[in-house]
Order: sequence, then structure tokens, then C-alpha cells
Amino acid sequence: MDIIGIERHDNNKKIETERLILKPLTYDQLVKYTKCDNSLEEELNLNRTSRTISPELKEAFEQTILPNVADKSKNYLYSTLWTAISKNENKMVGDLCIVGEPNSDGEIEIGYGTYDGFQNKGFMTEVVSGIVVWTKTQPTVKGIIASTDKTNEASFKVLEKNNFIKIGETETLFNWKLEVK
Repeated sequence: MDIIGIERHDNNKKIETERLILKPLTYDQLVKYTKCDNSLEEELNLNRTSRTISPELKEAFEQTILPNVADKSKNYLYSTLWTAISKNENKMVGDLCIVGEPNSDGEIEIGYGTYDGFQNKGFMTEVVSGIVVWTKTQPTVKGIIASTDKTNEASFKVLEKNNFIKIGETETLFNWKLEVK
């Protein structure tokens, strides 16, 4: 997949792929995101999106994402939600979150999801591809790890298409890794 560009301006960070714009959300934008009232879409001049937040994601927002993004000593790009915006439809179609700054091995962990109605269109494969290219511009990142539910074939196909290698498993999860340096 071709990455069209990576914007590096402080107030206009984004990754652009063929069909998508990946935008890291600020703290205030994350708060709007959690409301699911289209106030975020209005701020970003997007068409309305129908989305819900699972109890697990709501808990992640309260316990981890919002506190980490608010912490000025951390680089919020490694804690926030990167929303995927379809250029064609001018709508949010899914999100990816990096779960914290690189660990001692230079690895970051990602989690992602595509909204209902936008699944099985290759959007998340493109989102992960965009993040992979972005990580190559980050000097401290040497690898990306992810876990997928063993029953979520679409999710692990996204990783396989982006050259992730299965490195292990638990009773319910497959664990994946991609070396980026």
C-alpha cells in the first residue's frame, strides 16, 4: 500500500494513505469521541458516523488512554486513538490505538477496530500499514506487537497482510510481532 504522506506539523499531525487519513486525537477530541454524539465529527468537519463504545474500550479510556494523553511528560501519539477517516465518504471508519510508549525492547503494542458497516473493505489493513510506515520514522520504535482473539479471523488477516509473524498464543489469543528496523 502506498503511503501518500506523513504530516509532522505539531498542530496538524496525520498520516495519509490511498483511501484514508489517520488522525491522532487530542485529549479534548478524545472526550468528544467518548460522547458518541457526533460532536467530534462536527469539530473535524466530517459526516456523521454511527459508532458505539464497548465497555472494555470505555474502561480503557477512563483508566489508561485519557490519563496518559493528559500526561504532558508522555508523547500522546503513543497513547491516543488514531481515527481512520475515509477520504471518499468523509467519515470515521475505525480506530487504532498504540498502547503506550516503546518498551525497553523498542516495541509498541497496537489494538484496532473497524466500525460496523465498514468491515471487510480493507480499511484496517490500510490503517495498520500506515502506522507501520509511521513507526519507521520514529527512532525509538524497533517493533510492533499485537494480540488477536483466535476466533477473529479478520483481525489476524489484517496483521498477516502487513507481514506480522505469529510469535505465540494463549488459550484465547494469538500474539503477533513485526520488526520495523
